[in-house]
Amino acid sequence: MNRLAHEASPCLLQHAANPVDWWPWLAEAFEEPRQSGRLVLLSVGDSSCHWGQ
Repeated sequence: MNRLAHEASPCLLQHAANPVDWWPWLAEAFEEPRQSGRLVLLSVGDSSCHWGQ
């Protein structure tokens, strides 16, 4: 499980078991790459996400 396992959003929860170290949108998500000099790969959505009806 990754950090999305603790989220309330059904769209995020469906990716909680992915083998990717996904982070929710938080300031802390940017602090680690900033300190280590790494880039951030940002995903703004996914075709499997469905918003309310």
